[in-house]
Amino acid sequence: MNIRLGGVWIAAATLLASTTASEAHVIAARLGDFYVGAVHPFTDLHDIILWLAIGILGGSLGASKGRWLVLAFPLGLLAGLSLVAGLGFVPSESSALPAAMILLVGLLLAAAMPVPATLLCVIVFALAAARGAANASNLEPETNRLLFAAGLASAGYAVTTLIMALTLTFQRPVSAGPTAWRTIAIRAFGGWVAAIGLMMTGLAFAS
Repeated sequence: MNIRLGGVWIAAATLLASTTASEAHVIAARLGDFYVGAVHPFTDLHDIILWLAIGILGGSLGASKGRWLVLAFPLGLLAGLSLVAGLGFVPSESSALPAAMILLVGLLLAAAMPVPATLLCVIVFALAAARGAANASNLEPETNRLLFAAGLASAGYAVTTLIMALTLTFQRPVSAGPTAWRTIAIRAFGGWVAAIGLMMTGLAFAS
């Protein structure tokens, strides 16, 4: 039953990514480059899964560690985007790289490892920089790069903060009672993320 539900979730996420990608240029024409930068990550299934997993990872490690991701993640996105924009071209990226990122974050979640705050920030900054560079593929000659970068960083900040807050609330309910199952649920989610990352990595090398 769980395998069936997981397959349905993957299929639904793929359908969502394919439909939203076709609307990116409509958003650019109607709302401007800031909104393109903010929405563009949600047209890529890799970004959707990775951003969600990073937010949950930060929340699962507690507020004292997770709060640093609120800065590290959007700054990493800006660093990657700025590097590519400065080079003037978007380097070709194998789909194996973002899949490996998803696998890494999923394993960290599933293992519930007490990652030091400094190492966590380095990992998240590097992952965000890679995805920031990937999102530069939507930059056109007429795109206002400052507005696009501001939209991308704002989306990264908002998503990370919201998901971390929800995860912290989920782990520490106001009402008294057993909470061990909540930790298990987060680790199980990490296992699903790792499985998706492993599947994507295999498909990338097979293609």
